[in-house]
Amino acid sequence: MSGTGKSAVLAELARRGHQTIDTDYDGWSEYLDDFGQVWREDRIDTLLTEHNQGALFISGTVSNQWKFYSRFNAIVLLSAPLEVILERVASRTTNDYGKTTEQREEIINYIMTVEPLLRSEATFEIDTRKPINQVASELEVIATHQGIKTIV
Repeated sequence: MSGTGKSAVLAELARRGHQTIDTDYDGWSEYLDDFGQVWREDRIDTLLTEHNQGALFISGTVSNQWKFYSRFNAIVLLSAPLEVILERVASRTTNDYGKTTEQREEIINYIMTVEPLLRSEATFEIDTRKPINQVASELEVIATHQGIKTIV
């Protein structure tokens, strides 16, 4: 979900030497009229097929991610209370999403409708009010115990 710290924790994991993919960027996702934002299934399939060393952390929330759940060793929901999320998106400087009233209402709607679906499929949940280095360490522990592919 927006504002939970996905980008920050991916940056920390990359700094620690892990392979990270933020599917919001670099052509990993595309917008389809009937489905909204979706992963480019060919690219995600190739990534998962070819990855064979170390932990891989993938971030994204799209309507077709469920198609890949069976190929991940862990599905981790990063979460925070709504008021924390809204404060984060209002004050962040790295991403303009969440600055308008319409976008904030969209975030609130996603928290109410999408987050419960994500939570029901998650194998782990991490509250991101903790320091980002602690969140990254918890993800490393999950990756160590669960295998090499992790979705965040």
